[in-house]
Amino acid sequence: MRKLILALALAGTALSSSALAAEKLKIGTEGAYPPFNFVDSSGKIGGFDVEIGLALCERMKVECEVVAQDWDGIIPGLLAKKYDMIIASMFITEERKKQVAFSNPYYLAAMTHAAPKGAGIKDFSNEALKGKVIGAQAGTTQADYIAAVYPDAEIKLYPTQDEANLDMVNGRLDLQVGDMLPLLDWVTKNDDGKGCCELIGEPITDKKFVGDGVGIAVRQEDNELRERLNKALDEIRADGTYKKINDKYFTIDVYTMK
Repeated sequence: MRKLILALALAGTALSSSALAAEKLKIGTEGAYPPFNFVDSSGKIGGFDVEIGLALCERMKVECEVVAQDWDGIIPGLLAKKYDMIIASMFITEERKKQVAFSNPYYLAAMTHAAPKGAGIKDFSNEALKGKVIGAQAGTTQADYIAAVYPDAEIKLYPTQDEANLDMVNGRLDLQVGDMLPLLDWVTKNDDGKGCCELIGEPITDKKFVGDGVGIAVRQEDNELRERLNKALDEIRADGTYKKINDKYFTIDVYTMK
């Protein structure tokens, strides 16, 4: 009887190991938020978010596929099981926690204002910006911010950050609010951004809008996956994998913003 129990236990272990080896997970990302996620000229999805996600999958010893999803449908897509996690520079906020669970932050976050060069905006109060055209990407905490802070401005929302940037290049926006790192990348590395625009004012760090950093969203019932992601994140921080990916895109450590 003992031999039979042992044989069954070993068979169960082998089956469990085989199932883990065969596990395949899907990562949902936007693909329109450089340098964090974008589609390159060959049609491949890349960027900091994507590389961090794949490094976490490698650490968890699972095969992962990256799926592109428009931002306004990215949480519904997770809940509908189109993918298993969202790695798309999503701020951890109390409102989003009502729908999804988050990993520990994989980088810190702040928002900023961008304006045409020479705009001369010094006062960022609602009164000073009354009637100005202010833009942000729809469905983001940046959009929530401008709606709350600038109720007397003309608000324009865009499906992607690139479209907001394009309208600013073409003179259709007086001001926009966006995630600091992508906008910094745009005004320092992109020809259109460098030519037209600059970051102005102090970083926006109100936790009501930027939350506790940027995390990986999973379905609320997937606590085991969330814990595995947290463990893998600690490991890639410790062994230098995170730093290698970070330094490919940024001159500061975005995990600490130092």
